[in-house]
Formats: sequence, structure tokens, C-alpha cells
Amino acid sequence: MSQWNQVQQLELQFLEQVDKVYDDNFPMDVRHSLAEWIENQDWDVASHNELLAAILFQNLLVEVEKRYSQAAQEKNFLLMHNVKRIKQHLQVKYHGNPLHMSIVISTCLKEERRILAAATVPVKGPLEKAINAANSDRQRSVEYKVASVKSTAQIAEQDVKYLEDLQDEFDFRYKTLQNRDNCDRNIPVATMKQEVLRLQDMLNSLDYKRKEVLNKITEMINEIDNLMNSLLNEELKEWKRRQQIACIGGPLHSGLDQLQNCFTLLGESLFQVKRLLEKLEELVLKVTYEGDPIPMQRPHLQERTSFLIYALIKSSLVVERQPCMPTHPQRPLVIKTNVQFTSKIRLLVRLPELNYQLKVKALIDKDIPMGMGNRVFNICGTNIKDMNIEESINGSLTVEFRHLQLKEKKATAGAKGNEGPLNVTEELHSITFESQFCLQGLTIQVETCSLPVVVISNVSQLPSGWASVLWYNLLSSDHKNLSFFSNPPSALWSQLSEVISWQFSSFVGRGLNSDQLIMLAEKLLGQQTNYDDCQISWARFCKENIPGKSFSFWGWMDGILELIKKHLLPLWIDGYIMGFVSKEKERCLLKDKMPGTFLLRFSESHSGSVTFTWVDHSENGEVRFHSVEPYNKLRLCALPFADILRDYKVIVAENVPENPLKYLYPDIPKDKAFSKHYNSQPSEVTKPMAKGEKAGYVPSVFIPVSTFLNTPSAPFSSLDLLPLSPSAYAELKDQLSSSEVESAMDSPCSSD
Repeated sequence: MSQWNQVQQLELQFLEQVDKVYDDNFPMDVRHSLAEWIENQDWDVASHNELLAAILFQNLLVEVEKRYSQAAQEKNFLLMHNVKRIKQHLQVKYHGNPLHMSIVISTCLKEERRILAAATVPVKGPLEKAINAANSDRQRSVEYKVASVKSTAQIAEQDVKYLEDLQDEFDFRYKTLQNRDNCDRNIPVATMKQEVLRLQDMLNSLDYKRKEVLNKITEMINEIDNLMNSLLNEELKEWKRRQQIACIGGPLHSGLDQLQNCFTLLGESLFQVKRLLEKLEELVLKVTYEGDPIPMQRPHLQERTSFLIYALIKSSLVVERQPCMPTHPQRPLVIKTNVQFTSKIRLLVRLPELNYQLKVKALIDKDIPMGMGNRVFNICGTNIKDMNIEESINGSLTVEFRHLQLKEKKATAGAKGNEGPLNVTEELHSITFESQFCLQGLTIQVETCSLPVVVISNVSQLPSGWASVLWYNLLSSDHKNLSFFSNPPSALWSQLSEVISWQFSSFVGRGLNSDQLIMLAEKLLGQQTNYDDCQISWARFCKENIPGKSFSFWGWMDGILELIKKHLLPLWIDGYIMGFVSKEKERCLLKDKMPGTFLLRFSESHSGSVTFTWVDHSENGEVRFHSVEPYNKLRLCALPFADILRDYKVIVAENVPENPLKYLYPDIPKDKAFSKHYNSQPSEVTKPMAKGEKAGYVPSVFIPVSTFLNTPSAPFSSLDLLPLSPSAYAELKDQLSSSEVESAMDSPCSSD
């Protein structure tokens, strides 16, 4: 079943998440109609290969054109119109940057897999529960109150217009009476008194209406002030936290469009109030009187309005997409020197008259004191760009930086080098984006900063840099806390386990279940009755080696993620790799199963390796377990893992090769599980050992295995050896020196 077909069968709550994935990113019509073609292209590779991205972009347009021709043959006018519009949209949005399209499609497909994984593993951890908890009620409350303020502002504008009309009428009658009094002395006194009374009544109404308008404006300003300080700023803070979580693999963050709508409506309302107060000032210049409320109240209201506009505009500049290298879209905030990275900025107050008027400048470590001792960088590339209105439903005012680079600024001769107190991958840096807002007589300096970034100089530092990004964004929401790793806090297992599962759901399309996470908890913390409140230090997670091993816990996890991504992805997504299970638990699972039942797990003693274990019975009915030497990425480059499982054989009696793998745990026939993943014809011939390969193992379909007896300390017996045919043994002996043969004879087989 195609991935898109699986998506369409999801429940409504998950379909809504899918809808947000494609909102303004990529046309869902194209995803639906070209589902099979899209899933057959390698968008991950194209996302950092400009030539392949350009080819796929042209091929996509060809496929869309085929859909148009098909609709024309069927005389489906509506479909023709939609397809034509979609093609124009694709050409406008991606013609100049097909690489961006590949990144978008790659991200969409990964998000689909993450949502599918979440649907199959519905248990949510504390972080995701906190993100999803009761935010919708507050959002609806904010949107309702902002809409109410906008409506009040429009009513106030009508009131000011009525006030202006009332004042014009009063002014006309007053001046008319003055002229008559000066020109015609024969007007009856009664008539004059009547006209004066009428004017007095109009002045009373004018005074009442002025006070009423000022009261409405005061209430509106109070409401906006309350909205901004108690609700809107809190919503913005929550959105930024959701963005942090999404950056480290968590649920796709949303709500920015709703925030933009609220910021825009409040901005429009505040500028409307500003104009109304200016209008009231004009009215006072024409007509005023003793006790006039406008001169007394307007200055204070004007000052408050300006302050709120400043506050709203200053908080409305946000980093919509955090700094990220296109070559590693799933690991943002880790930037390699001299490699391009991208970022996108949005102004949430959407005012079309600002189009191309705002220039945004990117800077690195703007406010960091020089004495910190950290490395110093220059930001290179096009770091000043104009904001413009996007051609989308929301018409956002944005700017995207696509060609930024960081270059380390070397210390001058005789000066102290850039050697800070922290490890390179624990050094945090900040990228600032600043601009100047000028509108309706106001000039406001605005700026925002990215989440802290880790700057590496070699791609080998990427795993450690990403670990720092995970730890920081899990435990800190202060974007300016760049000294975080001088004393990093510990994490609760309930938090960390959720983030670890996100790495698998976002990076390789399937998260971890509770059993797998318990195995990892045991590895980090030993046997515990309850792991949730156990604390894990930064050093134990990333810096210290696992006891008895040459790698850290995170180094082990990262190696597994890379192995899955490059060599095991289809099997992992299908759920065929149990992965994280201890050898003790493995035996408990297999001991009562049919002979030939096997399971796939990741090696605990070899970083980035996978192995399999099967069960059989001896002649006297004794349960035996067999495991193979773990397969790492070098071994899997030569042959797909599914083909290895199909072709794997051991030597039984009379030198007859036999495949012992019959059923994938618990009881799935092997070919039923893996047949769709086979890539080549079955192999029948033993391949000679290549020079330099580990002695004692034959890198072919004939692979020695270890025999596990019920008693771990069982003495060596002939059962621990597997015979080779005379020709295979001679071929092996020819390739090894006598000392290598003796070494191989003396060394035991791997038991992992």
C-alpha cells in the first residue's frame, strides 16, 4: 500500500495534521494525483543536489501537464482549470529555486511518515501532552477578543464621523447666529434666545459625544493592552516553544497564521485609534470650549497608543524557519562553516504598504561580549534582503535568506586564539535579524534572534552538535541563554525518552514503543521500578562512554539512526525490526517459539550494527539460540539486508547448506514479511574473503554463528564449530597466513 493511501485511512485528528503539513507548502492536489510518482523519487538526495532537484522539477511539470491532457480528453473543464492553476503556482514559486521544492516535498513526506508513526504509537509523552493541552480554548478566546476589538474600532470610527458632522452643524449654526447678530439688530429677542438655547443643546450633545468617544477609545486601548500582555504574548511564547519542540523532531508546530491574523487585526486597530486621536485633535482646532475633554485626555491616550504600537511591532518579527543547512533538513540549528544555510523571517503585522520597504539584516553573535572566549565568526553571503508579500492565501510579509555562510574569524598574529572554555559542539551562538519599521510617522527598530545554533567545522562533529541542540531545546526556552552548557541541567527520563522516540519518527519514519524505550532506560539507568522521574546528566547522555564500550549512549543511538536511514528504512517502517531488546528479553521471547523463529535487533556492543537471532532445538529437545556477527554499514553496502535474510545459510549434517530463518517473530513466514523488499536473485555461491577482513568470519551466505546454550557458562564443545566444505576451507586458508588461521582458531565467535 502506498504511503498516501495509508495517510488517507488515518483518523480525522491525524488528517488535520496532514492538512497543516501541506498548508501553503505544496499543493495537496498534486500530492494526491501523482502519489505513486512522487513516492518513487529520491527527494532526500535532491534536497541537497541542485542538478537532480532541477531535473525532478521539470519532470514534475511534465507529470502535471499529463494530468492536464487527460482532463482535456475527458472534457473535464473544472479539472483543467485547477491543473492549469496548480502548474502556474509551481512555476511561480519554484522556478528560480527547484532545490527548495525538493526540500519541501522531502519534508512533507517525512511529516507524513511521522504522523503515520504517531497513529500506530498513539501514546504521548509529557512534552507533547503539554503542547496539545487546552491551547485551543485560549486560541479561540484570543481570536474572539481580537475580532471584538476590531469591531469596536470600526464603531468608534463611525462615532467620530458622527461627532464631526455634529460639530460641523454646530459650527455652522454658531457662525450663522454671529453673522445675524452683527448684521440684523431687528431680530426679536425671543428668536435669539431660542437659537441660543438650540446652540447650547447642540454644545451639550457635542460635549457628551466627545466624552463618549474618548471613553470608547480608552476602553479599547485597555482591552488591547490586556490582550497583548496576558493572552497574545503568551500565545506567541507558546508558539515559540512549539517551534523548539518541532526543531528536535516533535509534532509539527502550527498556529503562526492565526497569530498573524491576531497581530494584524490588533495592528490595524491601533493604527485606527491613532488616526482617530489625530482626527479629534483636528476637531479641537475648529471648536473647543471650557471643560473640553479632548485636550485633557487625548495626549495620554496618544502616548499609550504609541507605546502599544511599538510593543506590538517589536514582538511581531519572528523566525518562521530556524537556520538550517539544506543538506541536513532534519537537523536544524547545526551549521557547518563555509556551508550555505537558510532561514526565513516573518513580520506578523501584515500591512501591504510595507512591501519592499523593510530591509532585514542578518548578524552573528550581535550582543555577545568579546571576553567570553568563544570562537568568532563573520556572516557571509546576501545578509541584507527586502521583505515582500508572499503569493499565498495569508499574504505573509516575509524574507527568506538562502545563501548565508559562517566563516571563522581567525585570531591575529600575537593575539590569543579563539579557544573558549567549552567544547566546540557545546558552544552556542545566536543569529540576529534586525530591521527598521517606518509607517505613519513612526520609526521603530525591530529585531529577533534565532534559537541558539551550534557551529561545526567538520561533518564528523554533526552528531555531537545535534545532541547539544536536543539537550538545549528540551530543557531551556530562553533563546539568549548561550552559556547553557557551562552548567547543563539534567533531564528526566520521561522527557528524554519522548525526544529519543521523536528522533526515530522524524528521521526514519517510525517512533519507539514503550517496550523499546524501557530497554533503553535499562541501558542508561540499570534496573529500576519506575524510570519516569530518574534523572540523566548531560555527560551520561552524550560525553561518557557506556561502561565497557568505546562509544557513548548518544553515539550508539546516532549510529543506529544512520544505519536505518541508509540501509534498513523499509524494514524499520514496516515494523519488522524489533531493534531495542536485550539478549535476556530476546531469549524469553524466542524460547517458546517454533524452531527457525528469529528477530532483528541492534547490537549493544557494536555501534551502528544490526544482528539477528533464531531459536532451534537440539536432538534432546534443548532450546538453543544462535546470533550472527552484527552487520554494520560497510557490510550492508554490499548486499541489502532483506536479501541477506533470504540467502543466509548454515552448514548442517553432510555439509548441506540450509537457511535456518523460517519465521519472523512472532510467527510471520519470512518470505511473507520480506519478499517485497528483496532486491536481487538468491545467491548460491560462497564469496571469498576479501583481504583485510576479520579472520574467523566468511563474508558470504555461509556465516559462522554462535550457539547459545541454556547455561551461559557451558563449556566449549564441538557444537560451537560449524564445518566448511573442503573447497571452501581451502579457499579460506589460501587467503590467510598461518598466524591468522591460528588467531582465528583461538578467538571465540561474537556472542552479540
